[in-house]
Amino acid sequence: MSDLFIRAATPADSDSVAELIHVGTNYWYETHGMGRIFNGAVTAARVFMDVYEDLDPCCCLLAVDSGTGRIAGSCFYRVRPTHVSLGIMNAHPAYFGRGAARKLLAEVVAIAEREKKPLRLVSSALNLDSFSLYNRAGFVPRQLFQDMILTISETRLPHVAPDGVAHVRVAIADDVPHIAALEEKIQGIQRPGDWAYFIENKNGIWHTVVYESADETIHGALSSVSHPGSNLIGPGVATDANVMAPLLWEQLNFRRDTNPVFLLPTTETQLVQTAYGWGAKNCELHVSQCRGEWFEPRGVVMPTFLPESA
Repeated sequence: MSDLFIRAATPADSDSVAELIHVGTNYWYETHGMGRIFNGAVTAARVFMDVYEDLDPCCCLLAVDSGTGRIAGSCFYRVRPTHVSLGIMNAHPAYFGRGAARKLLAEVVAIAEREKKPLRLVSSALNLDSFSLYNRAGFVPRQLFQDMILTISETRLPHVAPDGVAHVRVAIADDVPHIAALEEKIQGIQRPGDWAYFIENKNGIWHTVVYESADETIHGALSSVSHPGSNLIGPGVATDANVMAPLLWEQLNFRRDTNPVFLLPTTETQLVQTAYGWGAKNCELHVSQCRGEWFEPRGVVMPTFLPESA
């Protein structure tokens, strides 16, 4: 049995990484009695590599079989001003038990330690193998989220808009520093480049809205992505549930004729009950984890997976 070594992915690896994400993710969910995550073509999963290469080239690591050159595992990571974040990680079913995920995680942990920054991630609470992997490496679970899904008709939302919708508008480039400052205040992290990328929307898959009060202060922001490989609402931050509810409603209204998934903090009872009232159903649980210093959120946080937002 040959060893695995770690190297950085290149754009030439995009199709192979897409296949790995598609096959590895679907295999785990199907073998654990749940439906496929990726129902479309394998190439749809290329969106992960494409987005990460847009934002931070060469921030995908591969575990490679030294004997065959075959890719056994992959993971994405980002070095940001306040922290290092770990994105989606996959191992090919043919390499389960060979330590691909462990080797990849060790490499990202070493990067965070060199940067002297906390390492953050959001992972499935249902996947005890990955939970144990992170827990053994020193990650501490900090916040639980319930994944909710809502099928929306093409014509209109079947529920009344919440109070505050009049304060929601489409985000513009000038909003980026204000959104970044708000996110740092609420979540303790900085990533203005991500928000600039969402708002620019050069590939036509993003939609970002803000909640602006009469005095032109931004109290919340929420983005979404609609692509065959990812149909999610998030990331987002808001001062409270009364701000996040109209932001979420506007995103759902914009994403009509789809069935987006969004993550709500389990402790935000008012917001969760509002989503139930709209017809949303739970489909999974995720937990934010941190290795190192943790910042307790001071508002509502809605994470996502593309790109990751711990």
